[in-house]
Amino acid sequence: MTRSSTGLSTRLLQAWQHRGPVAWALWPVSLVLGALVALRRSGYRRGWLASQRVPAVVIVVGNVVAGGAGKTPTVLALVQWLRQRGLAVGVVSRGHGRQTDDCREVTASSQAHEVGDEPLLIQRRSGAPVFVARLRAQAAQALLSQHPSTQVIVCDDGLQHLALQRDIELCVFDDRGVGNGFLQPAGPLREPWPRPVDLVLHTGEHPAFAGYRAHRQLASVAHNGHGETCPVEVLRQRAWHAMAGIAHPERFFGMLQDLGFDVQQTTALPDHHDFRHGVPPSAAGLGLICTEKDAHKLWAIQPDAWALPLQFEPEPAFWVDLQQRLEAALSSRPSFRTS
Repeated sequence: MTRSSTGLSTRLLQAWQHRGPVAWALWPVSLVLGALVALRRSGYRRGWLASQRVPAVVIVVGNVVAGGAGKTPTVLALVQWLRQRGLAVGVVSRGHGRQTDDCREVTASSQAHEVGDEPLLIQRRSGAPVFVARLRAQAAQALLSQHPSTQVIVCDDGLQHLALQRDIELCVFDDRGVGNGFLQPAGPLREPWPRPVDLVLHTGEHPAFAGYRAHRQLASVAHNGHGETCPVEVLRQRAWHAMAGIAHPERFFGMLQDLGFDVQQTTALPDHHDFRHGVPPSAAGLGLICTEKDAHKLWAIQPDAWALPLQFEPEPAFWVDLQQRLEAALSSRPSFRTS
């Protein structure tokens, strides 16, 4: 992404938070998107468009707002929670940002440009089977073919991918809420809100409407590309260049400062930034620290960089609600019942 396009994106994101002149100027175009969304949804509902059901419970984690809202941390939390209950879990994703277009399994040795940085993070952090494909239904079928004992498939993104039938829909929001409430390009919405979903999870500090809350914080131990670990207390003793190629880099920088890091240089990069094209230089004497998502790409070039994983925990009531919905979904598949 060029500097000019980055600036344009920033200005558009700002315009999406208010119903100002830019939003109103683009509003007539958004009506076209709204009509297309409604027509497409109607096509699936009436059976004009094919939608596939796979022999596993499908939980879709998505959002209705453009940009990152915390879907990947939510997927990781779900995978851990489901495994703790003795369920065999797999993950499917489109693999946004990858330079391939096939259906493939993500392995620990995969490269981000082959499978996408978020699927790679999910696989390396959780160890769960992860498949990527342009069509999530194809990824789900491939996953079940290779891992037939899988009972639950978590779909990373894909709330609008109606070609894959789902049992539970989870919609994630950050502090932006629904912005100005307009559809793209006049606003941030991919589809009209409110719309029926099973669960709403807010990952920010100031929810705009009802839903469950999730607490997020950086871990107390960092990792580098050499496989070494270091506690935050030690890292705070030096000055840092913080780098982030995520949807909202400023959040990572703020969390570091809240932990007492001496951050003297920051570099905000486009989401899914490809470090193979080069690493922004650090000022003399500064250590390099980044997000865990960036680290899996950066370590191939600069293994001395440190990464702090994100710890993410939804409130207890969320898990109670999900448990009830999961039991109902599993009950329709007797062979999947657990004690």
